[in-house]
Amino acid sequence: MDTAARGAYAPTDREDAMTSRCFAALAALVMGLGPMAAAEDVDGVIEHPMIERYPGQEIAWQQIENWRAYRVPVGPVTGYRTIGEWIDVEGRVTRTFYTLDGPDRTESEVYVNFRDGLEAEGFEILAARFSQDRRGNEVGGTSWTGVHFAENSFPQGPQSMLLAGASTSGGAGAIIARKARAEGDAFVVIALEKHAADMIGAMIDIVEVAPVESGLVIVDAEAMGSDMAEFGRVVLDGIVFDFDSAELLPASDAALSNIAAYLQANGDQAFFVVGHTDAVGSFAYNYALSGDRARAVVTALAEDYGIARDRLEPYGVGPLVPVFSNESEAGRDRNRRVELVQRRPEN
Repeated sequence: MDTAARGAYAPTDREDAMTSRCFAALAALVMGLGPMAAAEDVDGVIEHPMIERYPGQEIAWQQIENWRAYRVPVGPVTGYRTIGEWIDVEGRVTRTFYTLDGPDRTESEVYVNFRDGLEAEGFEILAARFSQDRRGNEVGGTSWTGVHFAENSFPQGPQSMLLAGASTSGGAGAIIARKARAEGDAFVVIALEKHAADMIGAMIDIVEVAPVESGLVIVDAEAMGSDMAEFGRVVLDGIVFDFDSAELLPASDAALSNIAAYLQANGDQAFFVVGHTDAVGSFAYNYALSGDRARAVVTALAEDYGIARDRLEPYGVGPLVPVFSNESEAGRDRNRRVELVQRRPEN
């Protein structure tokens, strides 16, 4: 079976139950610290269920990417702008920057709370370090943080304070953890520092590695909006075609429903629907197939979900825009996809 895309997974009932236990473990660690203050988060953010915030933390920034490559840093800095050991993964990435205001909590408390909570839930701690001396090349130090965020960059915003230095002599730390799951490994990367006398900043990156099998993931309307705002395009995960065909299979229905929901919620926008193939076979054949697949998606959205056809312009580009090398099956699998791309209104 030829698939159009891969990306984030949908949590299972078992994972939801495990998440509840994680909440309980973290709550037990902070008993006696008083009730959680009402968080004043920025608009539109969603608390990730895999890890609970420290009491009183507020979300100042968040980015959710349905699929991206991410470099998990698991060693110290070993040379100029070089961390000696990484784990390269790809999948759904949720990045959340928290601030904690007030002098009544210390950065070491926040660090220990998250480290112990992850261990209690069965995460393997790959690297962890906290120090009152934030300088140096060790995990969590300023040099390490700079290299980590250069590899896993983010746009300008309140989270940029992690790269701007601090006005206090407070400590800094980092925790890198992994949990093996049937759906794919999950990684948590936490970097925190006392940025000012009464403020602690913490970036929590959660990487949900995509499953090995194709066609198991479904495009997420929330992540579609995030990717579209950041990149101007989104891979339509869960669109599945019959082998060497533009016939949509019933397994595509859930993804089409989510795509339609996103389009209905953004009714003033128009898009290109772009088909891509791998490089196996002739260019002419793949070019035609990619266009046929793009048109099939537009037809399904128009006829089955009532999306106006003039909002969706189908194109095929065959194998011209690979995201990975076509020399491996994994690369070819990633290259077979359909994307939704922002279309500027015509003057």
